[in-house]
Amino acid sequence: MVDAALQQPMDVPPPGEAGGYEHERHKQNYREMQAAGLLFTITGEEKYAQFVKNMLMKYAALYPTLGPHPMAHHQKPGRLFHQMLNETVWLTYTSMAYDCIYDWLDAKTREQFEKNIFRPIVEWFTGPNAHEFDRIHNHGTWSVCSVGMIGYVLGDKNMVDMALYGTKKNSKGGFLKQLDLLFSPDGYYMEGPYYVRYALRPFFFFAEAVQRNQPELNIYQYRNSILKKAYYSAVQTTFPNGVFPPINDASRTMDITDVGIVLANSLVFQRYGADINLLGLAKIQQEVLLNGAGLELAKAYAKQGDVPDCDWGSVEFTDGYDGKQGGLGILRMGTGDTQSMLLMKYGVHGAGHGHFDKLHFIFYDHGREVIPDYGFCRWINIEPKFGGRYLPENKSYAMQTITHNTVTVDGMTQNRFNRKEADRMSGQHHFFDANNPNVKVMSARAPGYYPGVDMQRTLFLIRDERLDMPAVLDIYRLRSDDTHTYDYPIHYRGQMMATSLKYQAQTSVLQPLGDDFGYQHIWKEAEAQTDVPFTFTWLDGHHYYTLVHAVDSPAKVMWGRTGANDPNFNLISEPLVIVRTKAANHVFASVIEAHGYFNEAKEQSQNARGIIQQVKVVGDTNEGIVVEVSGKNGLKWRVMVTNQPANADAKRSLMINGQTYHWTGNYRVNLHAR
Repeated sequence: MVDAALQQPMDVPPPGEAGGYEHERHKQNYREMQAAGLLFTITGEEKYAQFVKNMLMKYAALYPTLGPHPMAHHQKPGRLFHQMLNETVWLTYTSMAYDCIYDWLDAKTREQFEKNIFRPIVEWFTGPNAHEFDRIHNHGTWSVCSVGMIGYVLGDKNMVDMALYGTKKNSKGGFLKQLDLLFSPDGYYMEGPYYVRYALRPFFFFAEAVQRNQPELNIYQYRNSILKKAYYSAVQTTFPNGVFPPINDASRTMDITDVGIVLANSLVFQRYGADINLLGLAKIQQEVLLNGAGLELAKAYAKQGDVPDCDWGSVEFTDGYDGKQGGLGILRMGTGDTQSMLLMKYGVHGAGHGHFDKLHFIFYDHGREVIPDYGFCRWINIEPKFGGRYLPENKSYAMQTITHNTVTVDGMTQNRFNRKEADRMSGQHHFFDANNPNVKVMSARAPGYYPGVDMQRTLFLIRDERLDMPAVLDIYRLRSDDTHTYDYPIHYRGQMMATSLKYQAQTSVLQPLGDDFGYQHIWKEAEAQTDVPFTFTWLDGHHYYTLVHAVDSPAKVMWGRTGANDPNFNLISEPLVIVRTKAANHVFASVIEAHGYFNEAKEQSQNARGIIQQVKVVGDTNEGIVVEVSGKNGLKWRVMVTNQPANADAKRSLMINGQTYHWTGNYRVNLHAR
């Protein structure tokens, strides 16, 4: 990369649009400077040091002429970039390049760079933008990292102390406070996996600098080795293909080849000890950090020979800095490409990048996100799409409750789309059990996200020898003193194959499902009325998936597709199905069965119709819920879930229609009920 850069004219352009040429040029400049600095350190060839010096000369001429970026669009502006965040990344990388050539430069040149670039940029971050610098957020993390690292290079204790303890040096901001408040005791990052892979880069860049310059701070052991936990919690959320689940504002394709994960993988391997799963991650990444840590990992990888895939298993993470603000649960069955993975979100909102989607779930199966999350409305770095920024539809659609696989009440979004209200709340862990290889379960609650409505969701991943693959059983309980309209959405991909319902398709005129809270962006494509259980089958990839839904009172079933009120075609067009009912107290119960096989090339289709035929809610009391699932080949499950506080040893009992049901613990699943 650097040798190619040496052959090209050097360009340090004036500021430009986000995602445009100027923006990308400045990003490439800092990458090339850092790489050239590393090459000078490794090889001693002065052409690399000269490259960094020449580039910095151009920035030393440009930076003093700049004011706040003119295209900030309500962002905290930098001077080179439309937002300060990008500028802090620029300083982080450039500080490493400067460190590599610092002793090679003469004192006069160093003084010029520090006077015209480094001290003014630090003043910009810590003076007029002190609030952003002290903010507990990934923007704040990058800010403190950049100032701390250039502070170490310059030997400026004031800069380093501000980076560690905040602009006022009172420990209410700074790097250590970021470590205290952004992660749960398990290491789970409050903004979600997409943003932690971005935040890990400054966390580990600066941690390594702190360890080398101030080893007495013992940064890698800080808060019970929170950096290690942060990394492991991030990679343990990934799908088997290494892609991060798109929780909150997130891309659907961001994966562990991201530079922050490559960086952290090498440093965690060196600082915390060898782990075969880290080698498994390196197998996907095919890259290591260019330093001693990366070399250590590469040697271990070569010595291992046949490196196995990562095997994370089922896991639950607490959320919130104190670990008492709900959490995130992941159930897994199988390994590798055939793994089934079920994820439910019931933690904190996630600050400005949070979505209003408590008790939302994602189902990943056989290499595909079968029940997906929309992620963010953003075409990142694609300049024609609003400079790659977040689009208006991010708020009007992607963040709204109906966009996710969780119940919407009265056509409104949780917390009335009030972020400050959502930030004061969190979901509640009910119970989690992944010890049984054939029945794994997680349960959580979300009281008060709609006034006067309490919600509880229990999700099972069940393996039955009569089924082709593990199935999902979803039991969603709603309690209220008043009647409400409850919408239960399932977002899916692929093509509709069949349904037991008689529906009316909208073949000539389409209308949106509503006027606000995301409904205005969904075309209504079909509708059916039913008062009996129904099935709906679609094809996704090589497999069929059937939703079998319990109905015991009048319900409306609607099929929709994103794209309404979207004149700029910013939304991805995708289908969903919604079950709507009116009640005060209600239980949605359904099974998602994966079955069959389809191969277009071989013109092969097998078992296009599922085994499971009916789901029935037997009863719901203050003590618990009883659900029965039945199907072909004698399949009959009886499932009991407690509605009381969790206690794995408690003796449970409830009576429904004169029949008494007994069990011990939080749940019971009888796969051979009579």
